Amino acid sequence: MSHILTLNSGSSSLKFALYPLAGAASLDTLSPRYRGKFSGLNGGKPRLTLKNGEGNPVDVDMGELPERLELPDATARLLRWLDDLPDLALAVVGHRVVHGGRAYHRPVLLTPEIIDALSELESLAPLHQPFCLAPVAPLAERYPELPQVACFDTAFHAGQPEVARQFALPRELTARGLIRYGFHGLSYDYINQVLPHHLGDAPRERVIVAHLGNGASLCAIHDGTSVASTMGFTAIEGMPMGTRSGSLDPGLVLHLIQQEGMSVEEVTELLYKRSGLLGVSGISGDMRELLDSPAEEAREAIELYAYRAVREIGGLAAALGGLDQLVFTAGIGERAGPVREAICRGCEWLGLELDPDANRRNASRISTADSRVGAWVIPTDEERMIAWYSARLVGQA
Repeated sequence: MSHILTLNSGSSSLKFALYPLAGAASLDTLSPRYRGKFSGLNGGKPRLTLKNGEGNPVDVDMGELPERLELPDATARLLRWLDDLPDLALAVVGHRVVHGGRAYHRPVLLTPEIIDALSELESLAPLHQPFCLAPVAPLAERYPELPQVACFDTAFHAGQPEVARQFALPRELTARGLIRYGFHGLSYDYINQVLPHHLGDAPRERVIVAHLGNGASLCAIHDGTSVASTMGFTAIEGMPMGTRSGSLDPGLVLHLIQQEGMSVEEVTELLYKRSGLLGVSGISGDMRELLDSPAEEAREAIELYAYRAVREIGGLAAALGGLDQLVFTAGIGERAGPVREAICRGCEWLGLELDPDANRRNASRISTADSRVGAWVIPTDEERMIAWYSARLVGQA
């Protein structure tokens, strides 16, 4: 049976999924056979989880995990498992690639030339791009005839107005690609595709989607097109995240280097790995732990997170000229009711009236029936988006 393999590899995890090719005619008919994840890579505590299409855990033997597991070894274990599946034939592999730069606005079939071009973008996403591309070579070596597709997190935002993408920098720097790119595009693309199914006849001309996970951003979508987003040149801008600071005064960064004597590497470590929810709370970057904690520092971190989200929503609503719907997605957005409540309370001025009971139940619609702005919880599915695009690109859907 022919399948689509999707890979989403990062600095600490490798997510994968297998979709029967027979379901690739539409997003609605695509259903995974397996979903899995290696977590705790490159220095954490390695763990493998695997579930079937119904979401039930599956026992799998990919070898005993060592105390430290690197991404190449995790990839090799995955490929050996795929080889051992008796009824598996791979038709295409789809990769989530964080950065497409200015040249790549839609999924592309990977060639050596394109791989080289994408590798040159590593300076724009040094903590993401190398890991996204890492599985390509071992897959090509194992399956030399297998088409591989890159699906970009930046592509959904590529049509934003120039004024939304431009920094107030000298023009020669803008011409060299120092612009706002935006990220989490595969997630926003998926939500945009399934909105009609969830909203029915409700107005959806002006929509803000809040992708709230360990990485967090928000996107303003006007008539199905991204017009503004909170992340820009890098995946650190915008609201605070699990361990990332979010937006800062650039002068603060200069102060850290010039007055505090920190190196560029130390500042990078601080802003990407020791800030955000972890930095403010001093407890954890995991929202679940903070919600369960009685500590005042945990409450302050959650309050700051919600406050900054509300401020970002205000700016995006201005870019849209108003707001019809607010959609929550990703781990925190889909499961952290108290966080959604705090954000929705901060948006009452927009005409959003929260239904507390629906919010506690993680219902699809969490606003009241007569709320002028609708509030929704819609699960995202980046892997399904990757599978659908990959199959279409190689003429299999």
